[in-house]
Amino acid sequence: MTTDVTTAAGRGTVRRLAGTLHRRPRLRLALLLSAPLLWLTVLYLGSLAVLFVSAFWTTDSFTSQVVKVWSTDNFHELLTTPVFRQVVLRSVGVALAVTVLCALIAFPVGFYTARVARPRWRPLLVVAILTPLWASYLVKVYAWRLILSEGGLADWALAPFGLSGPGFGLTATVLTLTYLWLPYMILPIHTALEQLPDNLLDASADLGARAGRTFRSVVLPMVLPSVAAGSVFTFSLSLGDYITVQIVGGKTQLVGNLVYSNIELNLPMAAALGLVPVLVIVMYLLAIRRTGALNSL
Repeated sequence: MTTDVTTAAGRGTVRRLAGTLHRRPRLRLALLLSAPLLWLTVLYLGSLAVLFVSAFWTTDSFTSQVVKVWSTDNFHELLTTPVFRQVVLRSVGVALAVTVLCALIAFPVGFYTARVARPRWRPLLVVAILTPLWASYLVKVYAWRLILSEGGLADWALAPFGLSGPGFGLTATVLTLTYLWLPYMILPIHTALEQLPDNLLDASADLGARAGRTFRSVVLPMVLPSVAAGSVFTFSLSLGDYITVQIVGGKTQLVGNLVYSNIELNLPMAAALGLVPVLVIVMYLLAIRRTGALNSL
């Protein structure tokens, strides 16, 4: 008898709880999101907080042990050492170059897949664009190392014109990163062009606008937010990359390489260097916020 009463009470509690969640969708949503948000807060934001705090520590020059004393020496060294400034500017330049190249290549590809190709072929073309993402990162980078090496495919293809490949260095890094992150730029452009209303293009043609004017006045304003959205991926991924430049960059150094090389020797300096890409990306996001790119992600 007692067991039946307990079971009935438990069922009543469950029903009341279910009714409460049904009447309060916001509470239901909050409970559903609480676990992933807690995980994000602890791992991601917590890691950033630890990175920020440790950047103000120092290292004992004799024992190489971390001294947990508040100091701004690491940031002063970052701002006053020419090598650090050059590496930061080079890293930002590489990220911008990769973003521009991805946009220039992705736009005609996206236009073909979204507006020119037959409708039945478009899903297959999108799959073909995504296929490189399924391959291993290291496999793709080492494949480019073989292409750009002395006597490789680049030298063989350019030999009839009396030219040679770029070899290993800054140019090789930009080319490899452009290949790696190109799909992240093609997909948003393809989606934007696919959703572009045909009546806008027809209206532009009826009003006597030529192809160039239609592109500048109709197509580009509609697609620009998607280009900016794709640039978030290409810029941030290029800025934080350090493996590619180690494999094909030759003697080139980027911020990621300095962070990696200082982890064992000077952890607080590595943390200070690690904050540089974070701050640059935050400023980049604030700069493109007005384009509506963040709504296209």
